[in-house]
Amino acid sequence: MQWRIWALAAMGKFFEGMVIFITGVALPLLERYFDLPAALDGVLSAATLFGILIGASLFGNLADRLGRKFVFVWEMALFTLFLVLCALAWNIGVLIVALFSVGLALGADYPTAHIIVSESIPSKFRGRMVLGAFAFQSVGSLGGVLLGLAVLKVYPQVEAWRWMYAALIGPGLIVFLFRLTLAESAHWLLARGRIEEAHRAAQRLLKRPIAIDRGSLSLNLRTARPGFRLLFSPQYFQATILAAVPWFLQDLSTYGIGIFTPTILATLFTKTSSNFIFQDMVAAEGSGVIDLFLLFGFLTSLPLVDKVGRIPLQILGFGGCAVGLLIAAFAADIPDGHELKIFLIFAGFMIFNFMNNLGPNAMTYLLAGEVFPTEIRGLGAGFAASFAKIGAVLTAFFFPILREQIGTTPLLYILSGTAVLGGVITFMVRIEPNGKSLEELA
Repeated sequence: MQWRIWALAAMGKFFEGMVIFITGVALPLLERYFDLPAALDGVLSAATLFGILIGASLFGNLADRLGRKFVFVWEMALFTLFLVLCALAWNIGVLIVALFSVGLALGADYPTAHIIVSESIPSKFRGRMVLGAFAFQSVGSLGGVLLGLAVLKVYPQVEAWRWMYAALIGPGLIVFLFRLTLAESAHWLLARGRIEEAHRAAQRLLKRPIAIDRGSLSLNLRTARPGFRLLFSPQYFQATILAAVPWFLQDLSTYGIGIFTPTILATLFTKTSSNFIFQDMVAAEGSGVIDLFLLFGFLTSLPLVDKVGRIPLQILGFGGCAVGLLIAAFAADIPDGHELKIFLIFAGFMIFNFMNNLGPNAMTYLLAGEVFPTEIRGLGAGFAASFAKIGAVLTAFFFPILREQIGTTPLLYILSGTAVLGGVITFMVRIEPNGKSLEELA
């Protein structure tokens, strides 16, 4: 049951990476298919992220009230339903609504996937297991680029974007059906005062007799209904800042660089070709190579997270992200066609992706689900994810506008500065969960 929970949580993160990066590959096709003005590029890119922003807080709160399993199951049903609408979208308005709704379901998965894994895994393995599931976001990112490239090769037509979204409908339905078979979180049942149900859920999870400590509660949610104001009380303010603000700063660069990497590469390397399908394929191939380093970063973090700790890796990663963005910024000033320019751009983006997933992209997600007690874990993790996605939405919407108005180089310098700020804030409000049980942290 523990491995089943982990695998189904990993698939939720996989789908998130797939959808967001498929949209990056599909964007040039959508521009041509719907004859879009440039201003709508940002709207399309931001639609899913804005849905995640809303869904994380909304469903994180519901996961505290209605149960981890309930939200974990039905968010996947919504995800699959709205993917169908994406594939069938008959105008740009319908597609934007469908992508926003897909984002709502993916947003629900941010707190619930982390929580359902962390509440089912022993403390000594918790960090690497949660990160192992979250790493599938990078697998999905790479998979989204490869899927888009495969569809373009098989069906090199403007309408190929429909098949990119349609390819995820079947896997989404399968994951929904498997999630129906999971056990509810014993931690959550205990926090609700449902002692006997918690006992049965723990036995089902562990496949052995289990004794539950009835004195481990700090708050009984049968009589208390915590709201967002509680997160900013003196008791939880430091945890809220640590969970939310560095994640916000990290998402500014992660989604700006991630979504628009194909567009940047297409501009750099295919200027002489008028075939936009060819441009999209070349950009997807280059983006796929760069996205491999997202996965390498996660694989490096897995053996380190439960030894080195969350905070050191997050600070180190922010520093590395700043260096990678600075290298890319320097490259942008080199004349077009120079081999050094190509080398530095790829090197900068690769360093950024590797250090991002070694540090802040992985650790911000992990910390948000650990630094709050069971009774408000969904609320706190959901708020942190939503606050972070404000940064993602702002970047997705304004990145193409700013890139046109101030240029790529100043924009990369700005994003490098936000990475440095993220490391400083992490150090100032640090809480290290490494080696502590969720009860100790509470």
